[in-house]
Amino acid sequence: MDIVGVGALNLDNLYCVSRFGTSGEEIPIISHSVSPGGSATNTIVALSRLGIKTGFIGVVGNDTAGKTILNNLNLEGVDTDCVAQTGENTGKVIALIDKEGERTLYVHPGVNDSFQINNSVTRLARKANFLHLSSFVGETSFNSQKKLLKNIKPNNVSFAPGMLYARKGMRALEEIIRICKILFLNQDELRIMTDNGLREGSKKLLDLGANTIVVTLGQRGCYIKSAKEELTIEGYPSKVVDTTGAGDAFAAGFIYGVLSNYSLIQCGKFGNKLASISIRKVGAIANLPTINDLDSFISSLR
Repeated sequence: MDIVGVGALNLDNLYCVSRFGTSGEEIPIISHSVSPGGSATNTIVALSRLGIKTGFIGVVGNDTAGKTILNNLNLEGVDTDCVAQTGENTGKVIALIDKEGERTLYVHPGVNDSFQINNSVTRLARKANFLHLSSFVGETSFNSQKKLLKNIKPNNVSFAPGMLYARKGMRALEEIIRICKILFLNQDELRIMTDNGLREGSKKLLDLGANTIVVTLGQRGCYIKSAKEELTIEGYPSKVVDTTGAGDAFAAGFIYGVLSNYSLIQCGKFGNKLASISIRKVGAIANLPTINDLDSFISSLR
């Protein structure tokens, strides 16, 4: 197994609106679509489409939403043997997307808050060359992630804490950060987590033990800092339809580069390109390339 994701599994309800409303307003919905989601989920599906052997560790409910998520992951080629089914309330997200492509997310965690590890989960995680973690809402699930890492002591961990975990602060995440090969953040998350900007905040996280800090900068590209390198890599121009999952797509491109032994600058370019493609349609994975597109996709990198 090349990589296994560990994080929340949600069914995303995506509503396109002309603008975000204020209290008491009524705003018409332009369109509605449904898609499996969750930060690590999006990244793992993107990697599976690129031919990487993937699996997922998480939990869904015994309801229609849970069955939809499992069916979609299986169709994408993701191993779901360690996705537990329990209870009746699969995690759900309501995403409002305005005409500029910006979005607001409302998360109902459902059974994600009951995530626990067991022997099967531990065995699958040990088989993986890479573990990719993203956030849960509840403390029980957060503690289960940390317990999993203690049990298996993985060599390669990538971590996308997102805003939910960034708000916990750097010290609360120290157990995960100090074993990270790659830590993915956006600028707001970095500032909230470290109380610093790009260089100072990234240095703090490196000093804590992370190997490589990767900060997405929207359409401006990304910033990468390791013990030996500091890079700012320009983004690719793109028409913005929906920014949902852009960071997750970036992470998939970057991780693909790492698994392919690319240089850091090549990994950054691959991540930027994948993110620029993902935002051209509504939904985190709707527009992502497949293995059949890979040659032309790589040749399009400049």
